[in-house]
Amino acid sequence: MKNVVWNESNIADQSDKTIIITGSNSGIGFEAAKVLAGKNAEVVLAVRNEEKGRSAIATIKNYYPGARVSMMTLDLADLQSVSQFTAIFQQRYKNLNILINNAGVMIPPYTKTKDGFELQIGTNHFGHFALTLQLLDLLRNIKNSRIVNVSSGMHRIGKLNFDDLNWEKRKYIAWKAYGDSKIANLYFTYELKRRIGECIVIAAAHPGWTATDLQRNSGYMMFFNRFFAQNAAMGALPVLYAAVDPNVKSGDYFGPDGFMEMKGYPKKVQSNKLSEDISIAQKLWKISEKLTGITSDYKNS
Repeated sequence: MKNVVWNESNIADQSDKTIIITGSNSGIGFEAAKVLAGKNAEVVLAVRNEEKGRSAIATIKNYYPGARVSMMTLDLADLQSVSQFTAIFQQRYKNLNILINNAGVMIPPYTKTKDGFELQIGTNHFGHFALTLQLLDLLRNIKNSRIVNVSSGMHRIGKLNFDDLNWEKRKYIAWKAYGDSKIANLYFTYELKRRIGECIVIAAAHPGWTATDLQRNSGYMMFFNRFFAQNAAMGALPVLYAAVDPNVKSGDYFGPDGFMEMKGYPKKVQSNKLSEDISIAQKLWKISEKLTGITSDYKNS
């Protein structure tokens, strides 16, 4: 990819694809949904807020009147909602080609999910873990199916504390908890690759510094967006690359090609050394199975 600008014009027709994108009513999830709908994919917006989801569909259809785009309700902070979503999806659809685990929360005040998880790791990791495992059977039945987990450059400040994943014993540091959830996305990506083998392509991506509603809890970021951030359409490109480019291999990680991976066109990047620790990834997997009650037939060999 060196010295090559990759953008949506590189994306082939996707008319044979059914794609789920979580958190796709705004930000990079919406931009990815719009592009893929414009490439004739059947796109399911998996969103918590139905009103915003309907608005997103209307906007996409203004661009592409013939777009095959629909909405299903999904609250990743509620494991019952995750299970309901997967059950309804399997009733409505026979195939799933691409799952893009994009939804997330960033640096909220200390909050817990319905199941008692700290909100960021509960939504960003545990919710997507449960969603993915419950959709694996659909994905593994499709040739060249993919899973894309959206991480962040902030995974570099993450360091999981398995004695206190939910920040009940320590003073809550929102940015640290966010970093924990984003390195968890990478542990999940790499461990899922080891367990799945070659039957599904598992990749990860990050959007760099992209101006989205995700940053609403940070006045600092909202202020500096005007100087350093790229728009959501650019931020979506690494995710789109991971989702559709034929050169992607399992375990690949993509981000912007600019200075410090803050902005630019997509390229293959490297996550930090800690994110590649197999023992931590395996431990997180086992704990995730225990805490979500969702297990997989795939075993690490």
